[in-house]
Amino acid sequence: MSSNPVAETVASLMPRARAELTELVAFKSVADFDQFPKSESEGAARWVADALRAEGFEDVALLDTPDGTQSVYGYLPGPEGAKTVLLYAHYDVQPPLDEAAWSTPPFELTERDGRWYGRGAADCKGGVIMHLLALRALKANGGIPVHIKVIAEGSEEMGTGGLERYAEEHPDLLEADTIVIGDAGNFRVGLPTVTSTLRGMTLVRVQIDTLAGNLHSGQFGGAAPDALGALIRVLDSLRAEDGSTTVDGLSDGPSWQGLQYDEEQFRTDAKVLEGVELLGSGTVADRIWARPAVTVLGIDCPPVIGATPSVQASARALVSLRVPPGVDAVEATKLLQAHLEAHTPWGARVRTEQIGQGQAFRADTTSPAYQAMADAMAVAYPGQEMQYAGQGGSIPLCNTLAALYPHAEILLIGLSEPEAQIHAVNESVSPEELERLSVAEALFLGNYAAS
Repeated sequence: MSSNPVAETVASLMPRARAELTELVAFKSVADFDQFPKSESEGAARWVADALRAEGFEDVALLDTPDGTQSVYGYLPGPEGAKTVLLYAHYDVQPPLDEAAWSTPPFELTERDGRWYGRGAADCKGGVIMHLLALRALKANGGIPVHIKVIAEGSEEMGTGGLERYAEEHPDLLEADTIVIGDAGNFRVGLPTVTSTLRGMTLVRVQIDTLAGNLHSGQFGGAAPDALGALIRVLDSLRAEDGSTTVDGLSDGPSWQGLQYDEEQFRTDAKVLEGVELLGSGTVADRIWARPAVTVLGIDCPPVIGATPSVQASARALVSLRVPPGVDAVEATKLLQAHLEAHTPWGARVRTEQIGQGQAFRADTTSPAYQAMADAMAVAYPGQEMQYAGQGGSIPLCNTLAALYPHAEILLIGLSEPEAQIHAVNESVSPEELERLSVAEALFLGNYAAS
């Protein structure tokens, strides 16, 4: 990184950042209180609140959101007449999955091969630290030139929408001229990237019933309708021969015009086994950022071990559908439910239930904040130009904020590049990315104040 007072300050703060991220990662703050104690999430929320108070934030509060979790809010006043910037991150994390599959304990930040490993290191406890680093660097170099609001969500990974509903009930709280969502990531390490689109999503549970109870497969198999077989037929109808998503009446979005994703690089990033084909047609960017994508997340049926020779009376599955900008998630949900019901064979009884939903998002990349961020990233990443990428995932809060504050500019940056393996075992963060993005955010705030 080129010599710059802000960059020098951030570099000097990195040991403290590592110590703080170690403390924050140690909280098992999974917002599923059937699996993890609520006290772990509450402890992480208090940690964030204390960190904001230590930086001089006012009105620091633990907000009890309607889904039973807490979001942390704080306000740091800037110069009179300055613009207001909202900085977002979330402190809740995905479950660690198979803890035995981690090379080091998931809730202990551990350095290995130049990266810091731990659940939430990149997604998104690292984002909390990024915001703190940027603000500290500005305070050490003349002060913070804008009013700052920070919001750290407590249930983003669960998709239960607590903060969205709280924001709708308290519309003045998060109002800002620009919103920086610190929950996205660079296209790859060292390539500064803003995420300009997010796919929306819907979750639908489908249940199929065919018999009053299970039957002996020797005595009745061949004529008795098999609920698991019916479910398999239904789920198979959601894909064309090449694996692309086929939901009756659901169209693709326009093709992706921004940064392209090399197919071999994607195979490497996705760890696709040799000889296994990718799904769909068109560019990889089209497939993961600009088109619908269905995924079967789980099936309730007998496990292989302990299975008996029975015709199954009932079976159910959880189906996720990601939808691109321009496709209404509510309409997509109706189409998915209608498809599942229409393709259920043999007159089997079928029930569908929508259990989660979020709209897609498209940013206005022509706004002044984007130029301020491009200039900042050019300094933080010498020789690199800011890129625009899509993201296949969903952040429903973006749409809530865009609807509440239509004048606000929304930028998505963050630490979740492919090597970070967010949501998987052995999640990690690159300390170099944390350092550079903290510099970029600090310089952005300066540029934006002056624009």
